[in-house]
Formats: sequence, C-alpha cells, structure tokens
Amino acid sequence: MTDSPPPKTQYLLLSRGQWNPEISRAQIQTAIDSFYAWHERLVAEGKFLPGHRLKIEVKLVSQLGITDGPFTESKEVIGGYWFILADSLEEAARIAADNPCIACGLSFEIRELEPEQASAYQLSNETPR
Repeated sequence: MTDSPPPKTQYLLLSRGQWNPEISRAQIQTAIDSFYAWHERLVAEGKFLPGHRLKIEVKLVSQLGITDGPFTESKEVIGGYWFILADSLEEAARIAADNPCIACGLSFEIRELEPEQASAYQLSNETPR
C-alpha cells in the first residue's frame, strides 16, 4: 500500500481593484488572454479550481433592508474569485504572484477557507476587534 500525499488546502483568490487607466486596452486584453491560459494550465496541473468573474450589479442585505450597490471604493472592488490548491498560504501566494493581470493594476487577496462552523466564542473575521 502506498501512502498518498495529504490533500491540498483550498485558498480563495479574490481579484481586487481595477485596470490601470494608463495601459492600453490591447495590453489589458493580452494580460486577460494570458491569465486564462495560465489558469487553464494550473487547473490541468491540479493547482487551481474554477472560479468566476463577478457582475457589476450588487445588492447589500442587512438589518437596514436591501440596498442597491456598488458600495466600495474602486481600489476595493472585487472583480472575481478563483480557488488555489496548495500546501500553505505561502505556496498559494507564490502561485498567485505569477498572475499576468498584476502588471495591469489588479491585486489578489488570498484567504484559506475555514472548514469550521462559526462560533460566537471563537475569534473570526466577524469578531469585533
């Protein structure tokens, strides 16, 4: 019996920001095309899972009801999400650092998925600081 390696951890990759307005549309399209080729290669290598771009229209649901958006500054806009499969957050960051769209102004936030259910008694993203 052979020992198989432990499964990779899933990391959420959030695309943030907007294209650099000083870069031509042709340069941006080249980066986009390079991104999809890069992404497809990493999916084939088992380092990425599919993700999607996000549409512009948004709703916020809160105690105040339902509100139309967008709600964030352009530098904070989330344009899409993908999933990286890696052994550590550092490895996931190294994979994401090769994203061709970085050169055109986008940045990428990487977060490990939390498999545990939320608890009011444990520190989380929702816990007031």
